[in-house]
Amino acid sequence: MTATITETETETETATPVRPLTTHEADALVAAVRRAAEEQGVRIAVSVLDAGGHPLAFRRDDRAVLIAGETSTRKAFTALQLDAPTADVVDAVQPGGLFHTLPTALDRPLLFIAGGVPLHRDGRLVGAIGVGGGAPEQDHRFAVSAIEAVLGG
Repeated sequence: MTATITETETETETATPVRPLTTHEADALVAAVRRAAEEQGVRIAVSVLDAGGHPLAFRRDDRAVLIAGETSTRKAFTALQLDAPTADVVDAVQPGGLFHTLPTALDRPLLFIAGGVPLHRDGRLVGAIGVGGGAPEQDHRFAVSAIEAVLGG
């Protein structure tokens, strides 16, 4: 038995390949975050994950609080899973929010604090970056500035 693919199915199922996030780009993102944080005198940790949630790069400054390493990774994972900056979903998980139960719904803990940002190439999700150690707004700014500097926005 053979399957027949209609013209409409072929058009919608044909996807243009998108180059995955590279370790070189991940290292450049880490360096850009560190530069931005150093300019502000903030000690941070930064994690970069590929589209499958696997670590591509990680760095924790010597004097960053120890938990910053874990929070940076969880922020990146959360941004990746939701394909949204963690800063944009903080209110949705508060009591009465649309996703109030989401933080406890998965085996791997999500973290709804600003500082996680998904990474896109040609409109497709290719990974995520997470920054921890500063104030949430600072962490978000550091991540966004690194993305703009390395990936162009």
